[in-house]
Amino acid sequence: MRVAFVGKGGSGKTTLSALFSRHLARSGAPLVAIDGDINQHLAEALDPVGGEAFAAPPLSAHLGDIKDFLRGTNPRIESREAMVKTTPAGRGSRLLRPLGDDEIHQRHVERVGGVPLMATGAFEESDLGVACYHSKLGAVELYLNHLVDGPGEYVVVDMTAGADAFASGLFTRFDMTFLVAEPTRKGVSVYRQYRDHAREFGIPLAVIGNKVTGEDDLLFLKEETGDDLLTHFVQSSWVRAAEQGRDQGELEPHNLHALNQLKDALDARPKDWATFQRHAVEFHLRNAQAWADKATGLDLAGQVDPEFVHGPAALA
Repeated sequence: MRVAFVGKGGSGKTTLSALFSRHLARSGAPLVAIDGDINQHLAEALDPVGGEAFAAPPLSAHLGDIKDFLRGTNPRIESREAMVKTTPAGRGSRLLRPLGDDEIHQRHVERVGGVPLMATGAFEESDLGVACYHSKLGAVELYLNHLVDGPGEYVVVDMTAGADAFASGLFTRFDMTFLVAEPTRKGVSVYRQYRDHAREFGIPLAVIGNKVTGEDDLLFLKEETGDDLLTHFVQSSWVRAAEQGRDQGELEPHNLHALNQLKDALDARPKDWATFQRHAVEFHLRNAQAWADKATGLDLAGQVDPEFVHGPAALA
């Protein structure tokens, strides 16, 4: 089950991504966390003391190799240059299992704070003026397009701030999106953007209130987000102690309960492979028409395999 953490910059989405990932890892569940934020801080959030030593190669640095591996023997994709971030899986494509024994997981996963972590890669100085961060997120989109995960298996992605995920079909690659919102007008502004797009495409969205200090904060969030508000986290001395590298003891009972609510909400989602593949094809065709056909000099609509059925059956 895939979940994205999104929200305004500074809302605490990276912190909650880390808390949730560590919570899942402690339960023994198969898990992959992905740092998909332009500011690569998930490793430090998972382990404030040792996270800076995270050294696994970023996905974006080996995008060509990833494309070669994933296209496999798919006859509809003639080369790595013909494969774009929205290219959907088809017959002959290599499909992935969470933490499977494949070259992508072997090369790019490193455990941080007990959590298997992959990183998109930072926005480098050489990218300024010639690239956008969405080009780096293309590796994550391709990974998710070719992943076959199921109940009790988790992929947690810390996404870029704001509504940048809507620049591609990446926002449709998840079983659930958790939007982290502070109890302020700016804090809920990104929620309104996500809500409208999510409803248009039938994407499940739940709001997580963060840094709540009292009933007034909670009432504000309820008034602004209504039934989309799933739960909330209170100001955490545990998190502050962890960020300062101090022994933090146990997470506050209320915040631990909120983590369990997140897991319960994600576990309750049905896995809808038909809708997943339909969205993959729809956004691939949109991208092909908008820019990718011109960029590659090919008709990328031909990459869609109408006979391919995504999901566990495709592994056979």
